[in-house]
Amino acid sequence: MPDGLPDLPASLSAERDRELLRVRLRRPEKRNALNDPTVLGLDALFSALPGDIRAVVLEGEGAHFCAGLDLSELRERDATAGVHHSMMWHRAFEKIQFGPVPVIAVLNGAVIGGGLELACAAHIRVAETNAFYALPEGQRGIFVGGGASVRLPRLIGVARMMDMMLTGRTYTAEEGLALGFSQYLVETGEGAAKATELARRVAGNAPMTNLALLQVLPRIAEANPATGFVTEALMAAIAQSDPEAKARLRDFLEKRAAKVAPG
Repeated sequence: MPDGLPDLPASLSAERDRELLRVRLRRPEKRNALNDPTVLGLDALFSALPGDIRAVVLEGEGAHFCAGLDLSELRERDATAGVHHSMMWHRAFEKIQFGPVPVIAVLNGAVIGGGLELACAAHIRVAETNAFYALPEGQRGIFVGGGASVRLPRLIGVARMMDMMLTGRTYTAEEGLALGFSQYLVETGEGAAKATELARRVAGNAPMTNLALLQVLPRIAEANPATGFVTEALMAAIAQSDPEAKARLRDFLEKRAAKVAPG
């Protein structure tokens, strides 16, 4: 377990970069398609992130982020085995979405099927101009199993996801920015640099604020309004009582902190 990280399969790597962790899918010959060892490796990694890591950059090696489930490893499963396999993906991706630190994904080339499901579990998505999005499961006689039916409609809407699966429609990186697949769009080859810039920025936030954004905000958004308002009030009180928050507010009031400016 070098650097406090768990042992990982050859298809996955993790490298420290000061307060950041760079996680890379490493099956470029398969367009970084996800097999069971890779998904289990993601589960193990995000279950045991070192406490001094403040943000993660997630990317694929080579020309593609991830082409989805490795269909060459898809074997005959009865319904029970299929449910367990899907739930294994759910557990792994939930460790990313509801983990301890923000995750910034770099999307290039193919972001399709299970690769799109993995991207949806990240908190910020930086797309390069060569990225494209698809859900080919509908044409292959299968259904999404890595959480897309829960996460993706919250980004792009049910009707648009249904169209993708019914017709095989794909979206370009430019279209994806407007529709919500990504929050940022950069030239091909510039995604890692932009993701690193953003990761450094979010790593500098107060830990309590990041905790609230990752763990509480998504649940407030899904709650009924009355529950959401009470939860927000409780979280606001907890956050403002944190010692680091008090120090940052003093810096602002005493004009030691930078003011918000355009750009």
